[in-house]
Amino acid sequence: MNVLILLLSSALLAQTPAPKPATTPAAPRGTNSTTTAPKPAAPTAPKPATATAPKPVTPAATAQPKTAPAAPAIAPVLTTDDQKAIYALGLSVYRSLGPFALSPAELELLKKGITDAAAGKPAGKLEEWEPKIDGLARSRAAIVVAQEKAVAIAYVNKAAAEPGAIKTASGIVYRETTAGTGANPKASDMVKVHYRGTLIDGSEFDSSFKRNQPATFPLNGVIRCWTEGVQLMKVGGKATLVCPSDMAYGDGGRPGIPGGATLIFEIELLEITG
Repeated sequence: MNVLILLLSSALLAQTPAPKPATTPAAPRGTNSTTTAPKPAAPTAPKPATATAPKPVTPAATAQPKTAPAAPAIAPVLTTDDQKAIYALGLSVYRSLGPFALSPAELELLKKGITDAAAGKPAGKLEEWEPKIDGLARSRAAIVVAQEKAVAIAYVNKAAAEPGAIKTASGIVYRETTAGTGANPKASDMVKVHYRGTLIDGSEFDSSFKRNQPATFPLNGVIRCWTEGVQLMKVGGKATLVCPSDMAYGDGGRPGIPGGATLIFEIELLEITG
């Protein structure tokens, strides 16, 4: 995983002390030229100072601290297979952190743990603190589910507004992409299909196309979204199914599928096998 290193810099600005105001000299005392004892001179008002008072420094002339411009983000260099594999490792690790619903501050703490481990100076013993990880995941599970469902609302509504889309009473969204010419399957039928499954962020979690091997199964033995949605298809047709979590894997999720996740399937109905 890429480790971010923060570089902090500050500028020291010299400040010129403000000039002191000119001191007004005391007025000279008067004298008498007669031979009699000199009389004290009548007090006279002090004369105004002839020195010019310093002009106030205008705000524009005052040195202001300068803010260093933010360093531009540096795009990773991904030219070799090793670099691409390491970057993919970072993406994979981040995806595995999904159950923890980490905040930005917590992500920084995680990066600190990686940095300290790389430097051989961990702040604690892994053997002592590692058992706490499962407890953290359990405590965050409800947060993850709520986040998934909140994000899915806008996605489902947008999908339902697309031309040709149908939102059923159960909440699934069905949109035919290629019309079929064969029969519609019944819930009790065995069907043969090609499919691709993704999360709403586009992450693929399963694909028979990638395996180059269609799947065959009883239509009443899969998630409810499929049982209902595939019955709307005709053999030879293709469709997209948007499946809210309560019509898919619910709050529990599956490996690679977060609890509460809405799923998107691209399905091609190849045949009804029985």
